[in-house]
Amino acid sequence: MGQDITLTASDGFKLGGYRADPADAPKAAIVVIQEIFGVNHHIRSVCDRLAGAGYVAIAPSIFDRITPNFQSGYSPDEVANARKFVANPDWAAMLLDTQAAIDAVKSVGPVGIIGFCLGGSIAFAAATKLTDLSAAVGYYGGAVVRFADDKPKVPTQLHFGEKDAGIPLTDVETIRTKRPDVEVHVYPGAQHGFHCDERASYDKTSADIAWPRSLDFFARHLK
Repeated sequence: MGQDITLTASDGFKLGGYRADPADAPKAAIVVIQEIFGVNHHIRSVCDRLAGAGYVAIAPSIFDRITPNFQSGYSPDEVANARKFVANPDWAAMLLDTQAAIDAVKSVGPVGIIGFCLGGSIAFAAATKLTDLSAAVGYYGGAVVRFADDKPKVPTQLHFGEKDAGIPLTDVETIRTKRPDVEVHVYPGAQHGFHCDERASYDKTSADIAWPRSLDFFARHLK
């Protein structure tokens, strides 16, 4: 269903990515922002699922400026290696590359964004800073609390696991307090990465609630 693509950012940098198109005329487009594991099998499968739901889905490789075509699994060694990309994240560059993905699909119609882990934080930041978006969804973005003083320009929905070792519930409450305009959901017993069915922290019960909730949010706002 999908194919590898090349995107060009506004500064001329060329980055890779993955795009999946629906079988029929698309409802809209959704940009998918990766975890620290790159545009790997899981992120591609998310794009494929969105295409199956009627959306053009595009995932930019936002680590290409550091290591082109980086993809990783979830073993302890792979996780430790992937963490190097977020030791000192260049948010501006990642947002530049996210905008490139938005620009590549905005001719389709309204554009949403969904991100996971690092991508969840980028999805929130994109909602506050980037152009041509109509809705944003973020899953367990650890840096959202740092950006919470910024007001999203589009409807925004956030998902967090109650037992996320990296995002305390006090952070989630800070986000709720600072951003009453944002829809925030917490999933009882769920850990970080609960949506990814390739990780040990996968929580099917929570994922089976969060995913339809995300699709419903997009259905309402990408018109």
